Amino acid sequence: MISVKHRLLLSLLMSVSSSPAVASSDSNGPACEGFGPQAPRDIDQLAGDNKSIFSLAPHYTSMNLCNIHFHHNAEHKAKDFSKYAGEGDHGHGGGYQCNTSQSLSSAELTLSKNEVCKGLKPGNTIEVHWVHTSCDVKPGKGLTSCLSDGCSNPNLRVEAQVFTVVNDSSVLNFNDLAYGGNIEDGYHQAKALPDNTGKPVEFLGSTTGPQFTEQVCSPFQVTWSVRPLCTKIDINSLGEWCKDNVFKEDHAHGVRKLVTNPKLLSDMK
Repeated sequence: MISVKHRLLLSLLMSVSSSPAVASSDSNGPACEGFGPQAPRDIDQLAGDNKSIFSLAPHYTSMNLCNIHFHHNAEHKAKDFSKYAGEGDHGHGGGYQCNTSQSLSSAELTLSKNEVCKGLKPGNTIEVHWVHTSCDVKPGKGLTSCLSDGCSNPNLRVEAQVFTVVNDSSVLNFNDLAYGGNIEDGYHQAKALPDNTGKPVEFLGSTTGPQFTEQVCSPFQVTWSVRPLCTKIDINSLGEWCKDNVFKEDHAHGVRKLVTNPKLLSDMK
């Protein structure tokens, strides 16, 4: 049987904005108070005034991969993905794009024969999140897969990479970065993570998604590791993954608006 505490955590992860743990959703209202540092952020800006401190999660190789999903455009911002896409529609189409997305060849922008991941197109930017947990769980659907009834307050770590989507089989294949049922040293792990896109920027933050704002904060504590450089990913490999994966992911999620209020950001200095 699921405990009351676990049920509450599940409801928060399902992002019910009417939860009493969440502040008013008025976008012009005051910033959240009493919450820990939030995400996403500009990873080139190191300063933050949020005084809530929690321990960094272990390295991802010492945690279980519990979920993989991706967002339409980058939630975070960095020099290499700083082209503003706008507010979007409920988080879809907002956020930031890779600068390289403006200089792709006609071949890279060739449309796929079939629809990919419910509307993904060559030239799009995506931010992929490999979510890891300290709980002894198997990878599965949604962030609730990162919890169990006996482990309802885990350490969470997200490894993040921003990609430019292109129609080119010579670039990265997403299936090489996915989960194939592989276990390493007793932990569920992705086949690989990008290792040539700069030193990851590590900081304390929260869960993301368009249901959260600077007025509606996420209560979950997350260690983030965001790679600072974009790289290209083959759209056809994404299409294959969206058709069949243990996470039941078949589309790009919306983005949370960039958090800029220093009171909601951790200090990375």
